[in-house]
Amino acid sequence: MSMTLLEMTSARRGSLRRVSGPAALRRAARERGGEQARHVPTLARELLELLDPQPGQCAIDCTFGDGGHARLVAERLGPSGTLVAIDRDPVAEEGFARLEREVPCAVRFIRAGYAEALELLAREGLRADLAYFDLGMSWMQVDARERGFSHSYDAPLDMRMDPDQPLSARELVAEWDERRLARTLRDLGEERRAAAIARAIVRRRSRAPIATTLELVEAINSAVPAPARFGGGHPAKRSFQALRIAVNDELGQLDRALQRAWGLLRPGGSLAAISFHSLEDRRVKRFLADRARGCICPPDLPVCACGRTPEAEPLTHRAVVPTPGEPAQNPPAGAGRLRVSRTPLAAAAA
Repeated sequence: MSMTLLEMTSARRGSLRRVSGPAALRRAARERGGEQARHVPTLARELLELLDPQPGQCAIDCTFGDGGHARLVAERLGPSGTLVAIDRDPVAEEGFARLEREVPCAVRFIRAGYAEALELLAREGLRADLAYFDLGMSWMQVDARERGFSHSYDAPLDMRMDPDQPLSARELVAEWDERRLARTLRDLGEERRAAAIARAIVRRRSRAPIATTLELVEAINSAVPAPARFGGGHPAKRSFQALRIAVNDELGQLDRALQRAWGLLRPGGSLAAISFHSLEDRRVKRFLADRARGCICPPDLPVCACGRTPEAEPLTHRAVVPTPGEPAQNPPAGAGRLRVSRTPLAAAAA
């Protein structure tokens, strides 16, 4: 990063520090109607019920986005509470500036990846009562056609959540070799035609650079048999997901951030994550299950010798999914999966 985390950090209520970001992104967000009706956050009622924010507590919103969950949590925290919001997208900071004026609690914004921001908070000695993630893309990123996240619009091939980072989807598509592209599409997009699509991308870029989303879609379509293009969703959907995850190191960020967020929790504190595809959900499930596990001695050992005790109490024994009515109003919510665990009251958080 070109800036230090301290330079990217804003102060508490009353002294919000403006962090410079691409003016074009902020201007485009305002032109789309920054004050319009806000997007309804996925699984909001279930998240509030399970986390149960109380007045005076400290909460960390690790993926602020449009601030839908943050607003609801902040209202529960009251004037004596604190909300720390994290996001690497400069457009999210614009939304935070609005929220700061409207909620009762003390607030703070950190513009950084959530793994790095949580590490900063750990160094500062912050302890939280609850932390939560709303993973994947936010609606404002999908809506911003000029940012190249969607296969539905022709736009520059970008996909960066942090527009200050050097790697974009255009560089990835232009520079990664065929084997690496295929592995990325297969592992991060679960794309069964990964090898054929990677080969088509390399063949297309040998003639001319792939600079736009439409050019990438055309390359992908050329590798997909015609009958398969009209069933099971857009043929480029999985490839776009894979490239976006790779560009933004989303799974690496998540693996580091789960550990760091857990370490910030006070005894009795809760960690929640809403995921939207199996790659995220498996990581969250495994992380929470590992912490809920007790003795790991061989089953034939008559007495426990490891001394391991659970450091998590699951509040969701299986993923919570949206009620049938929620996807009807917000179709992407249908893929949402919520998992929550709590640290033991009698033991310090690990």
